Amino acid sequence: MKPRNIIRAIENGRHELRKSERKVADFVLARAEDVIHMRIVDLAQESNVSEPTVVRFCRAIGCDGFQSFKLALAQHVAHSPRYQHYRFTEQDSAFDYTFKVFDATMETLKRVRDNIDVKAIEQAVDALCSANRVEFYGFGASSAVATDAQHKFFRLQISSSAYSDPHLQAMSAMSLRRGDVVVAISQSGRTQALIDAIHLVRETGATVIGLAPSATPVADACDVAIFIDVEEDNENYTPLPSRIAHMAVIDILAVGVSRAKGPSVREHLATLNRGLQSLRVSRD
Repeated sequence: MKPRNIIRAIENGRHELRKSERKVADFVLARAEDVIHMRIVDLAQESNVSEPTVVRFCRAIGCDGFQSFKLALAQHVAHSPRYQHYRFTEQDSAFDYTFKVFDATMETLKRVRDNIDVKAIEQAVDALCSANRVEFYGFGASSAVATDAQHKFFRLQISSSAYSDPHLQAMSAMSLRRGDVVVAISQSGRTQALIDAIHLVRETGATVIGLAPSATPVADACDVAIFIDVEEDNENYTPLPSRIAHMAVIDILAVGVSRAKGPSVREHLATLNRGLQSLRVSRD
C-alpha cells in the first residue's frame, strides 16, 4: 500500500531507517524530481549504496518495491510541486510578486492539508461543540486570526470572545471554568505571554486547543494541539502564508462544529443571511 504522501512518509520514518537506507532517503528528499527518472542502479550509485539497500528502503517506507516507490514519488511531485521559497526584490514586477504570493500560499496550504492530524481536528470539534464559552487568544498577526475566528463562532450561536492583550487574556483565563475552551493561536509557538495565559487556563480546568507549530512550547502546553508547520521568510513584513493557513484551520473547525450542531444552526445561519440582505446594495 502506497503512502498518501511519500515525502512525508520518508521524513517521518527516516529516524527508523538503517544508516545505509538513510543515505537513500536523504538523496530522495534533496532531489525528488530527479529520482523519478532514475533506474534503481542510478539511485544506488548516487546514494553510495547497493541495489538491495534501495529495495529495502522502498519497503521500509511502505512501498512494494522500487517501481511502486517511483510511481508514488511521481504522483507526489505532480500534485505537490515544490515552489521556490519566495523572496521579494526591488526588481520584481507586478507579475513577479503577484505570482510569488499566490505560489507560496498554495504551497503552504497543500503542506498543511497533507500533514493535518484529523484526530486532533475531531477532538477539537468535540470540545468546541460542548463548550460553555470559547475564547480565542492571539498576538500580532495571530490576533487577526483570533478576531476572524470569534466572528465565525459567534455566528454559530457560541458565546465567544477574542483577546490580543496579555492583561485581558490573563483576566479571561482566570474567569474560565471546566467546560470552557480557549483556542490559542501562534505562528511561532514561542510567545511567552501566550504560554503564560495557557498555564492560567489549565489551572481552571478549561480545555486549551492550540494552533501552533509542532514541538514548540505553545503546542506542548495545550490539551489538543493542531500542528501548523510553515516555513516563513522573516524578511517579509508579515507572514502571509502562515496566517492564511491558520484561518483555513479555523474554517475547518467552524465547519465541523456547524455540521455537528445540525439543522438548528443551519437555520440560524440562513436567518442571518436573509437579515443581512437589507444591508446590501441591490444588483438591479
